[in-house]
Amino acid sequence: MMSRIEELIERLCPDGVEYKPVKTVYKRLRGTPITAGKMKEIADSSGEIKIFAGGQTMIYAHEKDIPKANITRVPAVLVQSRGTIDFVYYEQSFTFKNEMWAYTSDDRTSVKFLYHVLKANAETFRNAASGMGSMPQISLKVTEEFKVPVPPMEVQEEIVRVLDSFAELESELESELESELEARKRQYAYYRDKLLDFSSRGEIAWIPLGEIVSISTGSKPQDDIANVGKYRFVNAGTSESGFLCDWNTEGDTTTTPSRGQGGIGYVGYEREPFWCGPLCYRMKSKSPSLNDRYFYYALCSLRRSILAYMKEGGTPAVNRSDLIRIPIPVPSLEEQERIVVILDKFDTLVNDISAGLPAEIEARRKQYAYYRDKLLSFKEKVA
Repeated sequence: MMSRIEELIERLCPDGVEYKPVKTVYKRLRGTPITAGKMKEIADSSGEIKIFAGGQTMIYAHEKDIPKANITRVPAVLVQSRGTIDFVYYEQSFTFKNEMWAYTSDDRTSVKFLYHVLKANAETFRNAASGMGSMPQISLKVTEEFKVPVPPMEVQEEIVRVLDSFAELESELESELESELEARKRQYAYYRDKLLDFSSRGEIAWIPLGEIVSISTGSKPQDDIANVGKYRFVNAGTSESGFLCDWNTEGDTTTTPSRGQGGIGYVGYEREPFWCGPLCYRMKSKSPSLNDRYFYYALCSLRRSILAYMKEGGTPAVNRSDLIRIPIPVPSLEEQERIVVILDKFDTLVNDISAGLPAEIEARRKQYAYYRDKLLSFKEKVA
């Protein structure tokens, strides 16, 4: 059975559709010459005008406060051309820094159709922005000359209807999954801290970290850090910094940044051999009475103890001499192993991208992208 869109294409454009440069189909709109300082000065959450700046920055302001305001009052597609390369569809009154631009037409559906087409090709524009210096950006010509399919309006209307419905459903499902993921994270943290609370469970030894764990920083690698090596490069921060073809630290090791913006207090665990950088502490049990995986979970629950020793001046840092003083609860090995089994199950559900809810969220995004790309693929009409 043919879909509604297939029927329309068969009836209205069986020989294909024309592809035309954006500049020949849509009207380009200009923004407002405004500085970041001025935006900060006039920002007002009660303002009726939304102002877009580079990346994800935006504010609301009153029109009377915007100098040389060039307000867009029709549905339009904003081209975020610098920093974050992306596209925004907006129907309310708005303006934007004049380093960006927007497109509109007399028909709202046509504008929304353009948005879906450009969004589907976002990666193409991001690739065009690479190699443009430290701040990715695209030139006006990149979008002006980009060829878009121009099917009959009935086809555009049906595609927009389907994609809007699909996007709304995908957004709702993703929101539900993200809420579920957040709930699981809170549940995970609750049970982790509860399992590691020994205040009411009799005599438990609390041993300073330095007495039971070996701790040292890593070293600067000789090779360039890239994404082609087998071994993770772990340094300051809360995520991987790249890959290398060599390693300097064996697996089943707990890590935490020694210095760096935003990373102090983060606790990681590397199961496989990896390269530990100079801004990262690597910690491993040096006692048969301490399970390495248990130690990782115990240190996660003691994040506040790490933050209590953070030096704020200049670049945030934690000294080794302070870290080794943190006391670690050390129950029996049997109890440690029981705790590890329980928390590993939570960890897999919450954090493993190949399983659990994060993978489901990613699957929803890929499903939407697949159908969007399929609906926007047309046979090109031969002149």
